[in-house]
Amino acid sequence: MLEEVERWLNARSWSAADRPVQHLLSAKHATRQSVSVVLPALDEEATVGDIVAVIRRELVLGVPLVDEIVVVDSGSSDRTAEVAAAAGARVVHRDAILPRIPAVPGKGEVLWRSLLVTGGDIVCFVDADLREFSADFVSGIVGPLLTDPDVHLVKAMYDRPLGAAPGQGGRVTELMARPLLNMHWPQLAGFVQPLGGEYAARRSLLERLPFPVGYGVELGMLVDALHLVGLDALAQVDVGVRVHRHQDGRALGRMAAAIYRTAQLRLARGHLVRPTLTQFERGADGFEPHTYTVDTEERPPMTEITEYATRRVA
Repeated sequence: MLEEVERWLNARSWSAADRPVQHLLSAKHATRQSVSVVLPALDEEATVGDIVAVIRRELVLGVPLVDEIVVVDSGSSDRTAEVAAAAGARVVHRDAILPRIPAVPGKGEVLWRSLLVTGGDIVCFVDADLREFSADFVSGIVGPLLTDPDVHLVKAMYDRPLGAAPGQGGRVTELMARPLLNMHWPQLAGFVQPLGGEYAARRSLLERLPFPVGYGVELGMLVDALHLVGLDALAQVDVGVRVHRHQDGRALGRMAAAIYRTAQLRLARGHLVRPTLTQFERGADGFEPHTYTVDTEERPPMTEITEYATRRVA
């Protein structure tokens, strides 16, 4: 590990307990910063309501740290929208945001569009499939942004169990993202959960970043933020344990392909020869190939979108 990264680990890695919520509230009032929490959601009726309820109870009604909770529904076929609204979130459908640009499937697409329907100086993203959710996931990663003006992006770090096996989750992180970062962007080797879906950033940074539309958004954002603001402007906070729904191996393969593609573009801004991935499933007549398109699109920095500039002037 680079000496620079070792110093960063000591200076920019914290625990959620290091900043009590009342201290954060004082910092929020002193700096007059507003906080938006965004949950991208697709068929998450089983978990999204509990997450919204905890944030609202503890960080809106209890200690008024969060100014708005927005769930962006990307086309759920279940009751995700109804459950989220009943729990106290403002629910916006992905397709209703910036309708002149047709939406494409993908988590990054939802996060990018969320900038247009939120107003916080600090935007905190939280995945909607978490179980045993704690408000520390929000207050922990928002804390450094409220208290340290030199910090621009904060990732959550946590243990990720796989079933009953502690620390065995995050398979794409270990098999794809961590090797890529260590070999090509060694300054980012200190991030415990580089692909984690819980992170917060200043709007002033997010609006200058391109957003890969799919699974590559977390790696792309981390690499691009490093180049824009430097390593010392990035940080991570330990929030305990993350329990969520795990995907099967084939879904993880598609995720890994999208992440590799995101890294490839940032390494060379080159041309993909064949941006597809073929996987195999056993059928009645043997192994059957299934070919999937790898995400090949990115959204531009939000500052280049006319509607966003117009909204800010207004």
